[in-house]
Amino acid sequence: MVKSIFKRTLFCLTIMSVHFFYSQNEVPTKKTQFGFAQLDFLSINMPNNEQNMDFTGIHYNLTLHNNFYIGAGFYGAVGGIRGGFFTLGVNAGVQHKITENLFVDAGIHFGGGGGAAAPDGGGAFILPHLNLGYNFNKFAVTAGWSYINFFDGGEINSNQIYASVQIPLSFDFVDFNIKETSFSTEELVNSTWKQASHRISLMAHANNLSVKGDSQFADGTNIASRTIRLAGFEVDSYLNNNIFFFLKADGAYSGIPAGYMDIFVGAGYHLSMNRNRTNVLAKFGIGAGGGGGVDTKGGFLIYPDISLEQKLFDNVYASINKGFLMSPDSHFLSSTLGFGLKYYIDKDGIQSEEKDYSIAKFKGFETILKQDLYLDAKRNGGFNQDMHQISVQFNFFLNKYIYVAGQTSFANFGDAGAYAEGIVGLGIQSKSFLNNKASVFLQALAGAAGGGGISTGEGLIVKPSIGANYKLTNTLDLRGGLGYVKAKGGGLSNPFINLGISYRFSFLSSK
Repeated sequence: MVKSIFKRTLFCLTIMSVHFFYSQNEVPTKKTQFGFAQLDFLSINMPNNEQNMDFTGIHYNLTLHNNFYIGAGFYGAVGGIRGGFFTLGVNAGVQHKITENLFVDAGIHFGGGGGAAAPDGGGAFILPHLNLGYNFNKFAVTAGWSYINFFDGGEINSNQIYASVQIPLSFDFVDFNIKETSFSTEELVNSTWKQASHRISLMAHANNLSVKGDSQFADGTNIASRTIRLAGFEVDSYLNNNIFFFLKADGAYSGIPAGYMDIFVGAGYHLSMNRNRTNVLAKFGIGAGGGGGVDTKGGFLIYPDISLEQKLFDNVYASINKGFLMSPDSHFLSSTLGFGLKYYIDKDGIQSEEKDYSIAKFKGFETILKQDLYLDAKRNGGFNQDMHQISVQFNFFLNKYIYVAGQTSFANFGDAGAYAEGIVGLGIQSKSFLNNKASVFLQALAGAAGGGGISTGEGLIVKPSIGANYKLTNTLDLRGGLGYVKAKGGGLSNPFINLGISYRFSFLSSK
């Protein structure tokens, strides 16, 4: 009997000690970062009596104290004769209320890019604006004046009307160092995380465009029967179990001269079957595309598509898609066949009408804005010249140290305004040291690049690098790196250095 009592006591003490040590991870309090997505439009007066270039952008801005905001965004040509003209840049501005709903929005966008043989110089440009806006609660609209100037040797310099739609889009987060900390959903029931989850998905994919009809290069050469091979990524954000919005971007790496890319936004319908192991998705997107000599007229393209997904394990699915990518009048026409790997995330909460979660984990995420310098970048003319580019990179941490990365970059100085990159890969980041202030990283990325007279062949590049982070605040790090870039089939083969700012946080992912 004494032996039996001893065993029971030892068992109870063991359970209590496990529970005690497991509960030492205090549930972190939810923080909210307010922000807004923005779609905008301007019609640029082009030089030399050329018809206007219609320019549309998609941006995301973080709202800071006193109604200041900062962010980043893309622009692409959708009208005129410069299909394939793209830019990337950073935004900063302030909004001031006049009445409860009426406000003034003043800001500036600085970036780089170009393309389609436009007079963009090195690619660097500024785009200040002054708008009057009205807030409808669910969204806001603004309109007013803007000015654009490609000041690094470019000829594009214009005043024009500027209009935008702004949609509130906030997210919940905790500090980056909380990443990979797990909790049972029972531990989170009485916390600030007891709220509905929000589903998103991230996909890396390869897409093949089988060109058809009267599609041609800008010089009139027919390109029907060619296959343009693209690589890129897609992000989906769900409104409910079935309806979602998506952002998709691709760049060509084979089939035509380097330089083609496209960016789409759109919506879709998601149908699950086979106990959520098989999904069918119907999508329709609109966007901008061109470059690589492909004639897409003004650049406006549509993208109807249907995808079939099959679960591999956990939240990872294999995807195959079939559809069309084309201009509305079929001036450029192609059928699409793509393959991808998709990861679903239920974030920011532990409640769902569709699922019963048992565990939640905080996952690390980084957004990095930086400036690259390519030393003696090889040009198609057989000479070398330094090139600068503005770049944005997204890192999703698979565990505490290994991350998946996606990066896009656009030239802004160095007489290569049409050059752009879209690359993906893997990286590893060390544990923090120097009083948790510093860390080092190693990464290898590869993908599509071209344009601007840079010698990249058909566009495939590889780009390994190393570097270091230094903590400035709980969410901001200074980040610097150096590496090497090599083009397959082209002369680009040189070292590079970069310096930038990393915005990092952790978000809750429930399973």
